Amino acid sequence: MKKHRYFIAGTNTDVGKTYVAEAILWAAQSQALSTVGLKPIAAGSELHDGKLRNEDALNLMRASTVQLPYQLVNPVCLEAAIAPHIAANDEGKRLNAVGITGKIRGALMTPVDFALVEGAGGWRVPLNDREYVSDIARELGFGVILVIDMTLGCLSHAMLTVEAIRRDGLPFVGWVANSATGQMPRFEENLATLKQRLPAPCLGVVPFQAEQSAKAAASYIAIQTLVG
Repeated sequence: MKKHRYFIAGTNTDVGKTYVAEAILWAAQSQALSTVGLKPIAAGSELHDGKLRNEDALNLMRASTVQLPYQLVNPVCLEAAIAPHIAANDEGKRLNAVGITGKIRGALMTPVDFALVEGAGGWRVPLNDREYVSDIARELGFGVILVIDMTLGCLSHAMLTVEAIRRDGLPFVGWVANSATGQMPRFEENLATLKQRLPAPCLGVVPFQAEQSAKAAASYIAIQTLVG
C-alpha cells in the first residue's frame, strides 16, 4: 500500500491547523488506514504528571491509530506560548531544521499508512537567526496542505503563503477552508475566489461550530483526494 505523507501549514497561528489535522486523521482512519500525527515543535505547554505537554500534540495522538511515545510526536516542547525561536532561546535551546527533520524521520520509521506533520504558526515562522519552519518542510519534501482561517484578510494571506510554498519547491496538494473564529461576511464569494485562484483542490470546508469535535469535522474532508 502506498504511504501518504503530508505537511500541514497554516496562513497564520490560531487558524485551526491541529483541529483540521485531527479531522484529516479521523477521515483517513475511516478508510482503514493506519495513521499518525506529529507536532515536532510546540510552543505553549503545561505540566502533566511533572512533564511538559502540549495540548495540540496530545490531540494529534488521540486522533492517531499508531501510538508513539510523546517525545517522538513532539520532540521540541516549549513552555511559553510565544514564537518558538524566542521560547527556545529563553530555555537555552537552539532549534535547527536538520536536527528536527531527523527526529521526524526517526518517528516515521514506524510503519504507518498515513502521516501528517504539523508546522508551527505560519510558513515563515523563524527557528533561529537564519532558518524557518518552512525549512523543515523543505527538508522533508512532503506535499503541503494549507489550512486557511476564513476571516477578513484570508485571501491575501492564503495566496502569499501558496506563492512561498511553491517558490520553496514543494508540491501544494490542497487546502482546507476552516471557519475557526466564526462565519465571515460574504463567505461564499470569498470561498469562490480561493477556489478560482489557488492552484490545488479544496479538500474541505469546515463550518464554525464551537462545540463540534474534530472527529465529527472529518465528514467535511474529501479524504479520497489525498489517498485515492
